[in-house]
Parts: sequence; C-alpha cells; structure tokens
Amino acid sequence: MADSRTRRNFFSWVRSALVAGGVLDGERARGETGPPHTEGEDYYDKLGVTKIINAAGTYTMFTGSILAPPVQAAVAKAARHPVRLAELQRKAGEYIARRLECEAALVSAGAASALTLGTAACMTVGNRKAAELLPLDTAGLKNEVIVQKGHRYGYDHALKNCGVQFVEVETLEEYENAFTNRTVMCHYFNAAEQGQINREDWLRVAHQHGVPCFNDAAADVPPISNLWKYTRMGFDLVTFSGGKGMRGPQNAGLLLGRKDLIDAAALNNNPFDETVGRGMKVAKEQIVGMVAAVDWFLSQTDEGMQAEFHRRADRITAQLKGIPTLTHSIHVPPVANQVPHLVIRYDPHRVRISPLDVAETLRRGSPAIELNPSTGRKSGTAGLPSDENTIVVGVWMLEPGEDLIVARRIREVLSKALV
Repeated sequence: MADSRTRRNFFSWVRSALVAGGVLDGERARGETGPPHTEGEDYYDKLGVTKIINAAGTYTMFTGSILAPPVQAAVAKAARHPVRLAELQRKAGEYIARRLECEAALVSAGAASALTLGTAACMTVGNRKAAELLPLDTAGLKNEVIVQKGHRYGYDHALKNCGVQFVEVETLEEYENAFTNRTVMCHYFNAAEQGQINREDWLRVAHQHGVPCFNDAAADVPPISNLWKYTRMGFDLVTFSGGKGMRGPQNAGLLLGRKDLIDAAALNNNPFDETVGRGMKVAKEQIVGMVAAVDWFLSQTDEGMQAEFHRRADRITAQLKGIPTLTHSIHVPPVANQVPHLVIRYDPHRVRISPLDVAETLRRGSPAIELNPSTGRKSGTAGLPSDENTIVVGVWMLEPGEDLIVARRIREVLSKALV
C-alpha cells in the first residue's frame, strides 16, 4: 500500500515538474488528451491567402468583423470539450434571452439562417410534422408572406427557401386588404430606404389579423439598445447578425422573439433530420462565441464606441492635411452600420486619380487595404453618401494602428496623382 502511494506521488511529482518546465501543459497534466495548446500555424500564410486591412466594414465578402478578444478566448476554450448540442443550444438561448430581455432566443448560422428558420417557424408552429414538408410540399400550409415592395432585397431568398409566396404592398390600404387565409407572416426589412408603412402601422395591422411580424435587423447594432428595442416594440421575431457590430463569429446570428416561434424554429433546425435547416449547423464554438459576443457587446457603451471611431477618423484626416482641394466629413448611416464613416472628396482636376482607382491601388498594395464598397460609386450602400468622386473609409473594423497605415497609403496614392 505504501509502495502504491509512493508511486502515485512520484508520477504526480513528474507531471508537476513537466508542467513547470513547459514540457506538458496544465490541461494535459490533469488528464487532457491530444497535443498541447499552441498559437497554431498561420494557415493564411501557408495557403497563400492575402491578409487585408478592413477599412470597409462588416461585409461578409471581407469575412465580417474580427472576434473581440474575450470572444476569441471563449471560442478557443469551447473547442476543447464536447458537449450535448441540444443542451448547449437550449441553455445558450435561455441565457441570451435573459440578457436581451425577450421571451426566447436561438443561435443561428448567421442572420440569413435565422430568416429561414423564423419563416419555417411561422409556417409550422403547432404542427411539428409540417417541418418535413418544407419547402416543396406546402399545399396544406399557410405560405403567403406580406412585404412592402420597397423592402424586397437580396436576402429574401432566405425566406423563399421555405416555399413561401411574397405578396407585395405599397400603401397602408393595400396592406390592410392583403391578408388571406393563407397569410403566414409579415416581413419587415429594418434598414430599408424605401417603403411608405412605418414599423408601428406594420405591427398594428398584422396583429389585428393575428399574423406574426418578422424584422430583419441584421446589421443594425450599434446602438446597443436595438437588441431589445424591436422585440419590445412588438415584433414577434427579430434577427441580428453575430459577425458584425457584436464582434462575434461571422457564421453565427441571433433569432429573438416569441417562445412558441423560437421553439418551432429549433425544431426546423439542425440537428433534426428532414428539415429545411438541417444543413444550417452551428458548432459548439460558434454558439459559445455568440454568447460571449453578447456579453462583450453589453459591456461596451455607445458613447465609448462612437468616440473611438471618431478618433480613428480624425487620425486619418490629420495625415491627409495639405493635399490640395481635399475635404472630408463624417457620416453616420441612419439605421444599418450606424457608426461614423469617413467621407473624402477632392477636385479630380488637381488629383488625377479616381476613387475607384484609389481603391484598386490599395487593394493590390502591401499591406492590402479594402475601402468601403461605396467608394467611387454613383450611389452609396446602406445609407452612405457617395458619388464617382468620393472615397469612403469604414473605420470601425480597423485594428489598433491600422488607421495610420490606411492614412499613409491614401496619402501616398493621392500625392502621386497631383498635377
């Protein structure tokens, strides 16, 4: 017995010594298997993928935002342990719902996935077997979605994935007369720049007919309060993207709203077979990352974020002083991406390079820099002002020090084009 204790003590001492010497990390000493946790190889370099400085914004084509540091840490830790997916989804949803003051929540595979799952929920709530019918066999289901003509957009294919038919309206009178016994949902694009019917009237009329309302607010934080503003207003379902202003995983999003609809959305989601959401898998790392992103985002303040974005814009403009005819302004879009953007203009007769060519030069440079897609366009995107003679710099996704790199490169390019 004493010999056994001595051997245990010896091996315990050896493990402790290896940990102290850095040969074995603490997790492995406690029985963890697999290789020690390291920084890992840089696979962007290994694959030959160009890293960019994101002076554009939270666009999917530029891989959204960079995870906030606490989110990165939470994702890395979550990757070390398997759990039961259903339990994780349920408890993550309950936690997020408490924090965002709504009935229920679901972590989805991005906001587009939430649009599909929310639509499926409205079509199948109270009829679990109906989840197996979507998207083709909708004959016995309500499948008409009322939408304002000005709210049709590039993302409504996510709703069409469920086999719905859109009924377009323009006036309040048309809206009031559009309901039939097949109306299943009313859809609202929160950042739409067109449309005559406001949120309050949209909700009022829908609820008079007992029809749920879905609000796509994917890119509409900050301000932070939007995370509960629209559910409090009465929208039955609301979606937000995780990989934009909240600095969570790009392939995660939030579906918030009525508990019965969130429960129905979950039944249309992975891991349930023969459902429209089966392929919309959210890994354990992304679920935990979304929870951590909510915590991180709620620890910020709108004032603090706005002040930092203004400082970045000011540092860029300070480096551009002296370039003839150059002017600048700060623009904050009214709804989506509601953060300061730097708008730069100049006389093309003095600076003989177009903003589109400036953007291309920066794109091909080292380091590669992406400007906001509104740069040099006849009309801006998401409420941003632009024309063929405008450079738009999105400052909010810049990492520390990158604002000065962007400023230096813009100055170099414009200075070489002076006449």
